[in-house]
Amino acid sequence: MQVRVTGRVQGVAFRWQAQHEALRLGVTGWVRNEPDGSVVAHVEGETPAVDLMVAWLRKGPPGSIVRDCAVREAAPAGSTRFEITG
Repeated sequence: MQVRVTGRVQGVAFRWQAQHEALRLGVTGWVRNEPDGSVVAHVEGETPAVDLMVAWLRKGPPGSIVRDCAVREAAPAGSTRFEITG
């Protein structure tokens, strides 16, 4: 899945906490800040865990304000861990 999260999502430890949640759930992929102020995540793994990660991204960590969360299917990249890439 690829997820684009908009709102107050940069400068609030969103990526770090997303990585922590991904590790807890056992999903792989990446998360990065975008120049437009959004955060994009690519999430891979078992469907129930991916669904839980997407649900977390829709809410975000304390201090964030998620205004929109656009989810779309994405081809697996074969990630072996969940990384902060930018």
